[in-house]
Amino acid sequence: MKINIASNEIVHFIGIGGIGMSGLAQIMKNMGFKVQGSDSNKNKNIERLNKSGIKVCIGHSQKNLKKATLVVISSAIKKDNKELKLARIKKLPIFKRGDMLANIVSLKKNIVVTGSHGKTTTTSLVANILQEAGLDPTIINGGVINSMKNTAQLGKGDWAVIESDESDGSFLKLPITYSVVTNIDKEHLDFYENFEKLKKSFCSFINKTPSFGKSFICLDNKNLKSLLSKLKTKNFLTYGFDKNANYRIINIKRKVNFSIFDIIIRISGSRTYKIKNIRVNLIGDHNITNATAATAIALNLGVKINKIKKALNKFLGIQRRFTKIFSYKKREFYDDYAHHPTEIQAVINSARQIYKERKIISVFQPHRFSRVKLLKKEFASSFKKCDEVILCPVYSAGEKKRYNFDQDRFSQLISKKSKTQVVNIFNKEQLKKYFKKNLLLDELVICMGAGSISNWIREIRTEFK
Repeated sequence: MKINIASNEIVHFIGIGGIGMSGLAQIMKNMGFKVQGSDSNKNKNIERLNKSGIKVCIGHSQKNLKKATLVVISSAIKKDNKELKLARIKKLPIFKRGDMLANIVSLKKNIVVTGSHGKTTTTSLVANILQEAGLDPTIINGGVINSMKNTAQLGKGDWAVIESDESDGSFLKLPITYSVVTNIDKEHLDFYENFEKLKKSFCSFINKTPSFGKSFICLDNKNLKSLLSKLKTKNFLTYGFDKNANYRIINIKRKVNFSIFDIIIRISGSRTYKIKNIRVNLIGDHNITNATAATAIALNLGVKINKIKKALNKFLGIQRRFTKIFSYKKREFYDDYAHHPTEIQAVINSARQIYKERKIISVFQPHRFSRVKLLKKEFASSFKKCDEVILCPVYSAGEKKRYNFDQDRFSQLISKKSKTQVVNIFNKEQLKKYFKKNLLLDELVICMGAGSISNWIREIRTEFK
């Protein structure tokens, strides 16, 4: 799909290396726009952009805007950014990522996935099913889909599958046909100020559901469940383990690398029926609910059950979602994006359900001082089902160190609340030395966090060959 005006625009992305920005940049390039960008540091997203022919400047400089006719900024860009200041002086059109995304996908029928946790996996599963069904969707995701080796893809079909960002309220700007709301949790309260405002935003999102669309809501999440009576729209269906869910999960079989389950479908005015033996190459109850949401969407789009089953069975996963990095003498090392207490518990609990007798070591790099301050007690209670926690310094993500954070006190709190051994390490070299000295045999090591921990474990891997 080529846009006629594209050849006349040179779109400059400030902060192009973010997962959402890089995906949007890729989509716009594929639509025919001339795309360039800048960021403060190199990363894997930028490497993918470079390979696709998008020029990225490392470091922010006013000279980067020399030919730009339109500017897109990420939510992380500060008001005093050199490029942003010049764009204002030149009176260039400036769009936040969410606004530009809304403009681009207005040309499609959209399946929008949101929620505090699980939206990347759910988006990927929906996209995989639609691809298997031959619908060739446009995909904009918050993680690298292994089968695509990318976060975004421009399809020729009528549908777009979009992971939406609730962190800055931009999800409310997206045009919706169908939507999924996975859960609501205490997250991004730096933007929303309090939990009630966050819940009201999700209410507003669901209420945007058009008469010809549908919203799919996870009934297992108590915060979502409490909103149902407050919704103006009744144009929604529910899914989950809850006995009252329209798409109810039963008969789970948990294996090492996959899960098998059934779904009972009960919708008013329709016959009740069961889909048996759905297999998805993911572990954990949270991923079974994600797969159920994807199934519900696909059924409502008219996708045949055999196509849905085939797509879920073929699903190759997403990078940084319980991704195995390497093995060494029966020790296994995994990488996961979990950076919130709910996500940490889900990952550890899933591993413990499968690996009942193995020693599980969690390597945790907290993300943002503000998040640790807000959820300190919840973090401290998240590690009850693992045998040891290796605590790394906070990845600030640009935040100034404040809130009087003390790593020793935090580790003591984790030890007290989770009743597990906690070891403090302060850099990658210390972590490497600790692994070499203290790992004995058969340990399962799960590295978790949204910062640099993923790079750490991949660099450490070279020392264990």
